[in-house]
Parts: sequence; structure tokens; C-alpha cells
Amino acid sequence: MNTPHQLAEVLTSLRIGNQSFLITFYEENRDLFARWARRQHQLAAPSSHELLRTVLVEFYDQVADGRLTKLPPDLRAYVYGMADEQVRAARTTEVLPVVEAGRRQRLLMLFRQQGLDCQKILMYFYFRGYNFEKVAGKMGFANANVARMQKSGCLRKLYELRLRTEAAVS
Repeated sequence: MNTPHQLAEVLTSLRIGNQSFLITFYEENRDLFARWARRQHQLAAPSSHELLRTVLVEFYDQVADGRLTKLPPDLRAYVYGMADEQVRAARTTEVLPVVEAGRRQRLLMLFRQQGLDCQKILMYFYFRGYNFEKVAGKMGFANANVARMQKSGCLRKLYELRLRTEAAVS
């Protein structure tokens, strides 16, 4: 699996939806990953297996939507790094103050009230880190300026929803 040709074949097969490589990777590395997760994060085997599955799905999404354009030379280290980030992020959000957690829940509720296009635009830009050119391509807009204006409109709608909700509560 070391030659560039083999790596390119894996990436191509993942892009067209063939997940056999990921299934094989999971089966071959599940026990080793569980030992690592227990040692590093004190996770039980079932939790670590679920974490590995979640990380592999995220990896597949990165390949499928073009965020990952070449396979990392050490895939296992890359996957372990992704898992480590997920565990650390989960532990960070577990200790949020009640007020902040409530604010985030209200914002998420308002976000879900927006149309699907606005949700996609904001997710692409803020959570996936796409630039306006890439957002325009994903959304089928004519150019980056259209994406910029659409994002601005979506943020304005979100802000207005927030203001209306706070006014109704007061």
C-alpha cells in the first residue's frame, strides 16, 4: 500500500463510493485502536470501536467531498489523530458552563429553522473552512461574490431570528 499508484487507486475507489478499503482497515486495526484508545483516553472497547467507525466515516466524507485530495502516507496515524481530536473536543464541550451550553442550543435551534441552502452555506464556510470559491462550486453559484452575498444574507436571517426570539421571550 506504499506506492503512489496504489494510494491513488484507493482514493479513486473511495471517491466513487467503494468503501471496501475502509472496511478492511477497520477490521485489521480495530483491536489495536481499542488498545490505543484505552491507554490514551480510558475508553472501553465498545466505545473505541464506535469512535473508530465515526472517524472512518468522517475520513470517507473528507475524501468524497474533496477536502482530502491525497491519501496520507501514514493513514493509521492520520486516523488516530482525527480520533484524538474528536475525544478532546468532546471533553471540552462536556464542561461548558450551563449558560454557554444553553446559548449554543438556542443558536442551533435557530440554525435549523433556516432553509437547507443557508444551512449548507454556513456549514461549508464556518465548519468545513471552505473559501468562497469552493462554496460557490458546491452550491452551484456563478462565482465567489454570489457565495459571499448568500452567506451574508443567511447570517442576517440568523441574526434576525435571534432578535425575534429574544424579543418574544422578554
